[in-house]
Amino acid sequence: MKILVTGGAGFIGSNVADGFIAQGHRVVVADNLSSGYARNVPEKAVFYQLDIVDAGLEEAFRKERPEVVVHHAAQIDVRKSVEDPMYDARVNVIGSLNVIQQCLRHGVKKIIYASTGGAVYGEPEYLPADERHPIRPLCQYGVTKHTVEHYLYLYRHHYGLDYTVLRYPNVYGPRQDPLGEAGVVAIFTEALMHGRRPTIYGDGSHTRDYVFVGDIVAANILALQRGSGMILNLGWGQEISVNQIFATLKKDLSSDVEPIYGAERLGEIHRICLDSGRAREVLGWRPEVDLEQGIGRTVQYYRQHPDQMSST
Repeated sequence: MKILVTGGAGFIGSNVADGFIAQGHRVVVADNLSSGYARNVPEKAVFYQLDIVDAGLEEAFRKERPEVVVHHAAQIDVRKSVEDPMYDARVNVIGSLNVIQQCLRHGVKKIIYASTGGAVYGEPEYLPADERHPIRPLCQYGVTKHTVEHYLYLYRHHYGLDYTVLRYPNVYGPRQDPLGEAGVVAIFTEALMHGRRPTIYGDGSHTRDYVFVGDIVAANILALQRGSGMILNLGWGQEISVNQIFATLKKDLSSDVEPIYGAERLGEIHRICLDSGRAREVLGWRPEVDLEQGIGRTVQYYRQHPDQMSST
């Protein structure tokens, strides 16, 4: 089938696009390259450099007529969402509405939407958080990502546009940008490879659910045919602290560098991990790459691609 991947030049989106191509699908990528890179776009994909908030998106839909849209394009930085909530809403809400409207106008059968499990629940009442957990985001990013879930429900109810929402955990792996996409694995890797001390905000006890990007790709492939009208958490259901991430990377890189501890940042929750039991039942999905394996693969990638480190 023909699949349009918005944000397909970014870290997760480009890996997902690669996965679809490996399955024999035809892929179209739309990305404004604000945080993604042209080098990430698969050679076999058709590429449109455009912004999802702009009218030019319609031309890509009209020309390509995708059957499925996998929507990753977003403003994803929690700090930026706090500092500039208007921009965050413009991209994540207005941009997503533009994508949804184009899907409706051009006969798209389904949207797979990359949402967030790390930001919509707020400080959890229980762990691991499942999809029934109250929605209480503590940052503007979580609010805007959740808002789109409501629009998807509405458009399916009124117009029959199918969807699957995948609520992502903290995703890491090859192509993650140490500057642009603000994942601690990439940030710490970049710093340690260059002998610099990275900053840990807070005391390092904050926990997240870390899933290797290859497992996220697998979930997207499964969602092409499954999960109609559903919201699905992805995760291990295990809390991993920032200090644990740093220690694992330090060991893998044989580094003696120590971190700097700074003040906590507004909008960041303290603990989260996600119950993915529904994804296991509906998609037949479960994560397979554990933290040590995933970090090993990530470090190997950056050793082979030093040009993708921000200091070079």
